[in-house]
Amino acid sequence: MLRGLSTVLLLVGSNIFMTWAWYGHLKKAWGIPVAILLSWLIALPEYMLQVPANRLGHAGHGGPFTAPQLKILQEAITLGVFTVFTITVLKEKPRMHDAVAFILIFAAVVISMMGRRNGA
Repeated sequence: MLRGLSTVLLLVGSNIFMTWAWYGHLKKAWGIPVAILLSWLIALPEYMLQVPANRLGHAGHGGPFTAPQLKILQEAITLGVFTVFTITVLKEKPRMHDAVAFILIFAAVVISMMGRRNGA
């Protein structure tokens, strides 16, 4: 339980950094080279959280998740972080179609997590 929670918290942290790296420059008038350089600098802390999250959470290292479960979980966390970022930083409101798509991805997390205790 603790490894799973730690994995999720590390993934949330890494996704906060990655969302800023990928989308934070959209509010700035920087040229592409500056945006790329700053994005790479922001991405380094993201990797410093993402890699331990995957190692800690993976069943092969004593964690509760398979690799596909980790990926699906990470994508759902990404969408949650991205939605908050879009609304608060970019001041964009997701459309109804976006909400439906996000719900379908969250449903994928639920389906993926089913049966994880018995090696399924």
